[in-house]
Amino acid sequence: MSWTQERARVAALTRSRRTDDSDLVAARRDLAAARLALYIEKTVAACPELTAEQVDRLSLLLRGGPSGGASA
Repeated sequence: MSWTQERARVAALTRSRRTDDSDLVAARRDLAAARLALYIEKTVAACPELTAEQVDRLSLLLRGGPSGGASA
């Protein structure tokens, strides 16, 4: 589903659901993931090929691991 469809889903659920409703929480999470995926796709397309080490570090960040400091 595109991020705009996810946004519409969130908007529709927001009208009738409490902020802690599990469907609304899931829809917001899905919207964030769709927008992040689009950003990643655009960024990767615009940068030179990454090394295996760089890909591993970025994958760790996406999994919520340590950032390794500000030097990158």
